[in-house]
Order: sequence, then C-alpha cells, then structure tokens
Amino acid sequence: MDVVDRFKAAVAALLGVLTGLWGWLGWLVVGWAACMVLDYITGSAAACKDGAWSSGAAKEGIWHKAGMIVVVLVAAGADLLIAAVLENLPLVALPFQYSGLICPVVLVWYIVTELGSITENAVQMGAPVPGWLVKLLAAGKSAVDAAGEALGGEEKEK
Repeated sequence: MDVVDRFKAAVAALLGVLTGLWGWLGWLVVGWAACMVLDYITGSAAACKDGAWSSGAAKEGIWHKAGMIVVVLVAAGADLLIAAVLENLPLVALPFQYSGLICPVVLVWYIVTELGSITENAVQMGAPVPGWLVKLLAAGKSAVDAAGEALGGEEKEK
C-alpha cells in the first residue's frame, strides 16, 4: 500500500469514526460552521476590495454570527425538551422515536442562507455567478422556510 492509499484509508477511517460519534447532525454543524467562516472571510474580502472594510462592520458580523449560534442552541434545547417530554410523559406519545427535528431544520436554513451570502460576496468581489445558482439557493431557502412553517403550524402566505 503506497502513501496515498494509506492517507485515503486514514481519512476514510477518521470520517467513519466522526460520523459514528456525531451522526448526520454533527456534519450539519460542521458544514454550518465552515459556511459561517467562509461567509465572514468572503464578506471581509469583498469589503476590502471596495475599500469599505471597517472594524465596526467586522464586529457587527461577529455579533451576527454569535446570535446565530444562540438560535441553534435554542433549537437544540427545544429538541432535547421535546424528546424528554415524549420519553417521560405517558400521555404524550408519537408512533415513532423522536430524535430531533427543529435543530436540523434551523441548521439547514442557516447553511442555505450562508451559501447565498457567500455567493453575494463572490459577486461583489467580481466573480461571475450563474443565475441558476442564485435561483437554486433561493428555492432551497424557500423550501426550508416552508418546512419550518409547517412544523410550527403556520401556513405560508401566497
């Protein structure tokens, strides 16, 4: 086995172990964190390109990201609360095991939002972006919004 094959095997093993520990929700968190970092970097780069970078705006971006982390923690707490209620109150039961729904939907919404922002930053930096990508991200965000509204018992306005 050569060095490249050993490296591939080690990476595959590591990813397998992490997936076993985190599950798919953990990978959503990793993807979201990566998107937040990339959005901050590309936003700063776009502002630098335009000569508009400021420490105040950068701090606002950090506060914005911190607020997002709080929202994800609230969603995770809500999932834990619902799971605890379903597990411990005999009068409340579902025909399936509840392992969380609110936090994954919030994470997917944030990921799609961050991807849209990263795309906007790329345009501001001068990169050509296919129109269909912008439409696809907008459609994805709308679909996640509709799913979240359905979870909350709200009907989407037409």
